[in-house]
Amino acid sequence: MDTQETCFMEMALKEAKKAFAKNEVPIGCVLVLDGKVIAKAHNLVESKKQAWAHAELLCIQKASLKLGDFRLKGATLYCTLEPCLMCAGAIVLSRIQRVVYAAKDLRHGAIVSQFQLFSQPHPIHHPSFEPGPFEKESADLLKDFFKLQRKKNSGKSGTCAH
Repeated sequence: MDTQETCFMEMALKEAKKAFAKNEVPIGCVLVLDGKVIAKAHNLVESKKQAWAHAELLCIQKASLKLGDFRLKGATLYCTLEPCLMCAGAIVLSRIQRVVYAAKDLRHGAIVSQFQLFSQPHPIHHPSFEPGPFEKESADLLKDFFKLQRKKNSGKSGTCAH
């Protein structure tokens, strides 16, 4: 991975930190085409009250609007976490050429962890994928976020008062 690609993943990590600051699961991504950043995004599930508002989908949406086409041929998506099945499906459908991810998602990952969507033959498109830099930083940010969430929720009562 060259210096420029490390820089793109660092941008994705900055997006994840923005999500953390908004009390969102800290995942960020950056979409690059021809060496230029086309779109950046971070999770906004809680803010938008939408289960689909993942960083990858928001980034793909921004890029498609900017380019005037849902086909993002030749683009690389840099993600701080391995995409889930929903996001991996959108990556295939939008024809993104390559995905670089930092941390694996052992619970929901759809590239190498739980599912191997990109390893399955597909008649339209077959993205390449590879692990990238900042795996530890991305994983630590997620661990810190969920540790903080557990601490916040530990004082709340889980009983129902009638």
